[in-house]
Amino acid sequence: MCMDFLNVRGQLEALNEKADWYHVDIMDGHFCKNITLSPDLVRTFGQVASLPMDVHLMTVTPNDWIDAVADAGAACVSVHAETINTDAYRTLRRIEELGCQKGAVLNPATPLSFIEHYIDMLDMLTIMTVDVGYAGQRFIEQMLPKIELARTLKEKRGYGYRVQVDGACNEKTFQRLMNAGAEILIVGSSGLFQRDNDVRAAYDKMLAAFERAMQA
Repeated sequence: MCMDFLNVRGQLEALNEKADWYHVDIMDGHFCKNITLSPDLVRTFGQVASLPMDVHLMTVTPNDWIDAVADAGAACVSVHAETINTDAYRTLRRIEELGCQKGAVLNPATPLSFIEHYIDMLDMLTIMTVDVGYAGQRFIEQMLPKIELARTLKEKRGYGYRVQVDGACNEKTFQRLMNAGAEILIVGSSGLFQRDNDVRAAYDKMLAAFERAMQA
């Protein structure tokens, strides 16, 4: 959602050479007051993108979207825990049946205990460090203990999920996020795209900022 939409092909071609994953935000205008990408755009991106796509469903009824994004080429489908707890097992099994990795996302105010009964099924656990809906928001400091708990629980019980962080991942937070236990950082406007109009240069600047932060 943070890309330059007048230059999507060029940015995808550049990031194919540098990034590890693409994170695709889909919002329905109801779960959060914004509308961003769509299953059709996931399919279109797939014509250029050579990296796997983690599709983040910020939607009130994720089961209406799962088949569509899987068919469009999602490698991982990440659904909000706040939207699936009436049918979490059915939802996660459907994602797996479609050949995708299973992800759950926690809003800042949602505790890790909310997903304790199916956390062992997850391939990806995404912790939001800003409220959902808009880029460029302020980092919520209280999320660091949640990240620590997610990583500790994973290591203690041998769970297979990766701890991913979404929101305000930049030079001000890189070190604290990694020290807390983050394994994947989603870089958006402040972390990547605002650094340079040339996304290749922006990515190099982001990596340099990350290395400086980790050495501080």
